[in-house]
Amino acid sequence: MPQYIEFLSNHPYLFMALFVVLTLIIKTEIDNRFSGVIQSNALEAVRLMDEDGMLILDVRETSEYGAGHIRNALHIPLSSLKSRMKELDKYKNKTVLAYCRSGARSNTACRQLKKAGFEKPHNLAGGVIAWGSANLPLTKK
Repeated sequence: MPQYIEFLSNHPYLFMALFVVLTLIIKTEIDNRFSGVIQSNALEAVRLMDEDGMLILDVRETSEYGAGHIRNALHIPLSSLKSRMKELDKYKNKTVLAYCRSGARSNTACRQLKKAGFEKPHNLAGGVIAWGSANLPLTKK
């Protein structure tokens, strides 16, 4: 125990940085658990696509969408989502699978959808990167 106290007194900035990082990690995990957004991996996403009337929502920017996207995905960039929310009203009680490059922007989109009254927002955890890692196809059409 005296060694920890000595380390703390010799390196207070490292200890504060560690404390800040741990606090941010814990806050992010708590936010994710209680947000109401379901995190789905690529294989779970494929299973969800079998549901009737489900929506696949691509929230990446236009240049990213053009490089390849999941078939039948509706493209609404995250920056336009709030202003175009009315277009999605018919999916409020359906499953909505949102994705982006890595899953961070789509998680934000899912939170916005949840606040707008959507019942089943799903985030593709890992985004297109995880989709490609699972050897699942993208289309440019």
